[in-house]
Amino acid sequence: MTISMYQVAVPVFVRALGNLAHVLKKGEEHAKSKSVSDEVLLQTRLIPDMLPLIKQIQIACDMATRGTARLAGVEPRSFEDNETTLEQAYSRIERSIEYIKSFKPEQIDGSETRAIHLKMRNGEMNFEGQAYLLHFTLPNLFFHCTTAYDILREAGTDIGKTDFIGNA
Repeated sequence: MTISMYQVAVPVFVRALGNLAHVLKKGEEHAKSKSVSDEVLLQTRLIPDMLPLIKQIQIACDMATRGTARLAGVEPRSFEDNETTLEQAYSRIERSIEYIKSFKPEQIDGSETRAIHLKMRNGEMNFEGQAYLLHFTLPNLFFHCTTAYDILREAGTDIGKTDFIGNA
């Protein structure tokens, strides 16, 4: 039995973002119990030279949405990075999940060898679809979801591995 590109991408992206929303909700509850504002929580970071929580959320969403679009061979939808409240952060995650779910298997399956070209701030990157998914998009998605989890955990939120992974 083989596994398709769609199966490796879309359900995994949706689950990761859903679990991100779950740990964020627990973080919100903890912050409220300590009278910490949305703005303070969203600007929390692990160390000074690391991006804050809101940027981790935005990048995780971008990895999943842009990854899905590029695998489908379409121009990625752009989401403006302007969230300043938890309500807006949840909306960003929800809009990202809706966008990802709008793609059909036939748009993504067969994209293993699709040429994907990225212009990054430190240069250009070229991939074939499978390498882009497995060696760029998924690791980046999980890095930013994990970093968001770690920021919330460091802030005192009572979360654990099952919150991050979710229910099977």
